[in-house]
Amino acid sequence: MDYDEEYDVDDRNIQDERLLSQGSYGTLNVPKTCVFVVGIMAGSGFLALPKSVDNTGWVGIILLALFCLLSFYTSTFLSRCWQMMLERGLLPPNGHIRYPYPAIGEAAFGKYGKYAVSVAINFTNFGTVVVYILLAAENIHTLLTDYTSMSTCILAVIVTGSVVPVTWFGTPKDFWGTALAATIATLTASLLVFSNILKDRQYFTDMAHTNVDVVSFFTAFGTMAFSYGGHCVFPTVMADMKRPKHFWKASLIGYIVLLVIYMPSSIASYLTYGQMISPNVLDTVSRGPMRTIAAILMTLHLYFGIIIIANPVCQEVENILGIENKFFTIKRAVCRTFVMGFALFVAESVPHFSSILALVGGSTITLLAYICPTIFFLKLAAAKPSNSERWDKM
Repeated sequence: MDYDEEYDVDDRNIQDERLLSQGSYGTLNVPKTCVFVVGIMAGSGFLALPKSVDNTGWVGIILLALFCLLSFYTSTFLSRCWQMMLERGLLPPNGHIRYPYPAIGEAAFGKYGKYAVSVAINFTNFGTVVVYILLAAENIHTLLTDYTSMSTCILAVIVTGSVVPVTWFGTPKDFWGTALAATIATLTASLLVFSNILKDRQYFTDMAHTNVDVVSFFTAFGTMAFSYGGHCVFPTVMADMKRPKHFWKASLIGYIVLLVIYMPSSIASYLTYGQMISPNVLDTVSRGPMRTIAAILMTLHLYFGIIIIANPVCQEVENILGIENKFFTIKRAVCRTFVMGFALFVAESVPHFSSILALVGGSTITLLAYICPTIFFLKLAAAKPSNSERWDKM
């Protein structure tokens, strides 16, 4: 059954206007949502993709573009799933719910879909927080190498301790400014790193490249999937949008910006440094003011990214524990402090961000970003709405 045959476009628009007039939807508009799309994904990908391109050869450049296109396409499926659920009464009228992606899974495949998505999201977001903590600590260590012997382990503790109080707030609409700061920081850093790479080209000629094998290729595959895998957070952002049906517009702009950030530095690094590229490209470019400023900006991005990525995990833990969904409570602060503390424990136990990044990207992010959105949309589009399934009857 065709989606547009079941729901008339005019009826959907009338319903949207009614909910808007009642103030039922969230407050995020398209530009703010676009900021979240970029802020969620751009940090670790920008730093790790140059090495992934070297691990895959020239085909890696094509894969970067294909991953971008496919990831955008599947993000629109999530948006359409969300809209169908709103229209069928499978969500509260305002769309506000603590576990939006698992709710989509439940609407499509019942409890099994809900639990499968929940486990995958928690693993993904938690692994991403760990990666961000390690990357931020490494960047700070790079900046302070000439001034202190403080280890990355200690710096990871400092990073986590400083970010914990900010994680105590509620949902994306409560801290969208952090996403804006993260996006601006990454855009500026990408320009500086690209300029630094071009400056370094005069010192590197005829560089050898890594011999591509099965291990290096699929490790790079996981990194690329990770770099475009914001889907686990997208439904949380949709739930806070003023017009959720316009998410695709923010997603389109966001993915174009991501491609502009990723491509130039990845290609230039591949041509300039070859197999000398480090897992973190900032460790490869020559020292100087541009690298220093870029490292500071990327550390800020990672700092803000931790706040955004940790939020869905925290919300689901709070839902399990029955903690009230308010802007701030003591129980919420304690819960989120515990979650961040556990992330720090994992970061100290496995201090190699590239391994965690490839593992998460090649497993749960691939599931959440490229498989689930497609099958969930097909299932919901083919299902006949039933009044017994409505939110107010559940």
